[in-house]
Amino acid sequence: MSQSDFIEIKSLFKVFGSKSKGIIPLIQEGKTKQDILEQTGHTVGLKDINLTIKKGEIFVIMGLSGSGKSTLIRHFNRLIEPTEGRILVGGENVLQLDKFGLREFRRKKMSMVFQHFGLMPHHTVMDNVAFGLKIQGVNKKKRHEKAINWLKDVGLAGYENQYPSQLSGGQQQRVGLARALCTDAEILLMDEAFSALDPLIRSEMQDQLIELQEKLHKTIVFITHDLDEALRLGDRIAILKDGELVQVGEPKEILLKPANDYVEAFVRDVNRARALTVENVMKPPVNRITATTIGEALEVMKASSREYGYVVSDEGFEGAVLQETLEKAVEGDANVSDPITNELYEDMKEISPAALLEEVIPETLGTECPLPVVDKNGKLKGVLSRSRLAKALGSAA
Repeated sequence: MSQSDFIEIKSLFKVFGSKSKGIIPLIQEGKTKQDILEQTGHTVGLKDINLTIKKGEIFVIMGLSGSGKSTLIRHFNRLIEPTEGRILVGGENVLQLDKFGLREFRRKKMSMVFQHFGLMPHHTVMDNVAFGLKIQGVNKKKRHEKAINWLKDVGLAGYENQYPSQLSGGQQQRVGLARALCTDAEILLMDEAFSALDPLIRSEMQDQLIELQEKLHKTIVFITHDLDEALRLGDRIAILKDGELVQVGEPKEILLKPANDYVEAFVRDVNRARALTVENVMKPPVNRITATTIGEALEVMKASSREYGYVVSDEGFEGAVLQETLEKAVEGDANVSDPITNELYEDMKEISPAALLEEVIPETLGTECPLPVVDKNGKLKGVLSRSRLAKALGSAA
């Protein structure tokens, strides 16, 4: 386990049935999930799962119904016991915890947010949020203070004395999120947490989670069947199929380099313009120019066979120039020894590496030259051309 790895799952198998351990050799022989079910009556939930999750990342586990994603997340806090394998959290083997150790681990190390909220209907919002602290033995005054602060953070200040039945679905899920955060657990497990919400509310909750994570830097394991949600939230994504891990990677890897036909089919209908950023698809700016005079810039462009270039200095990106523009200037009143002045630069939009592709489509299509990609410090990081954009928005093949 590397220093940044916080959770490690090693050779994890889960078989449901009375003689589960005896099924492992059949899985290792290559028998399919369907074969084993028909021959033995046992169900393979997870097949030889190996993955690591880094401290402070949002790690999304996704797949279709029956893929094993919810089974997997319930192994993290041993709501489900594995048939075989190891689960390490911060170097500690969770499977070796006794009853007392496991109870403390669940109370203090991990919190969980469920799909259907899991709120206690006869308790106020305040008491629901503070419930985990009550179990930990925290006094009433302190736990209520913390609950009020977390309700404020999730946008529910003033709702402390309401009851769950008085809240909308989105508000109830905010209470569930505040309850999970209130215990200060390092790890947040979210099992289809937003799936029961209407699309607009779901989008708002995703925004809320992203905003909170920027401040909290929790380790979040998020389960979903929705690829758009996975791409929006995940620092990395794991895709399961029939209990087997088929690919793990950053969102751009999943979209642009699918591991097999299954993943390729999964990502085919995704709106890439809303999922990929400029940084994901830009090319290095090979035609950068450090020249300060018109003549030097022309020499560089003629030598490179490109009729445009991007002028950079110690201060950062200065602007884009065309060979034709510089040649016309020399034919007029300018000399080759003259500096490149502002009026010689093209009126070309600079785009941010973090911008979504959908935000830059009009500008990219509206210019012959690739657009310069400039970071917040004014440095030229890459370029985005029309052909590069078209390729990124096309198929993953």
